[in-house]
Amino acid sequence: MTSRAALAELLGTFTLVFIGAGAGALAESTGIGILGVALAHGIALMVIVYAWGSISGAHVNPAVTFGLALTGRLPWMKALWYWAAQFIGAALAAYLLRFLIGSVGSLGMTVPAGTVSAVQAIVVEAVLTFFLVTAVYGSAVAGRNGNAAGLAIGFVLAMDILMGGSLTGASMNPARSFGPALALAEFGDFWIYLVGPAVGAAVAALVYERLFVKAP
Repeated sequence: MTSRAALAELLGTFTLVFIGAGAGALAESTGIGILGVALAHGIALMVIVYAWGSISGAHVNPAVTFGLALTGRLPWMKALWYWAAQFIGAALAAYLLRFLIGSVGSLGMTVPAGTVSAVQAIVVEAVLTFFLVTAVYGSAVAGRNGNAAGLAIGFVLAMDILMGGSLTGASMNPARSFGPALALAEFGDFWIYLVGPAVGAAVAALVYERLFVKAP
């Protein structure tokens, strides 16, 4: 049922934002650094895939949902349910974080570094999201990694954050960026995290679907 799948998306996105953004917010005070933040996101996503993958596909990312809908792997109406659930889950996680830790570390909000322009940030987010959605297609859609799908997808997320975290925060996920932005009412750079991931997801989905996956 769509409602059941949407609830799984809400819970999964809540988990990703609470753990990922929470680790980002506390990174300086705990000394975990970018490696710790990357591992927090990657492990969280791995757990989410194994917990909710069989129910909703464990997209927990509007960009992933967009790519699958764009290639006909997901009905657009179901995608709307997923998007609503993902953004709600992200918002709930961010508000809970604010209740627990205040505005420490800007709640792990993703913003471009001072030396990175908006165009550069969009390109970084697009490229990183391309890698992530390619992993989703290879593991979840094409089913080429079997029971290791969660491990593969989680490690790609961690890999991307290790490279791009210092440049843009390496969101790759509009919901991940939306939660902290909403809780702090700071949306100045949020559009970057809509455009970049959407472009990267679209390119990855279309390329993988047309060149590497047999038609369903």
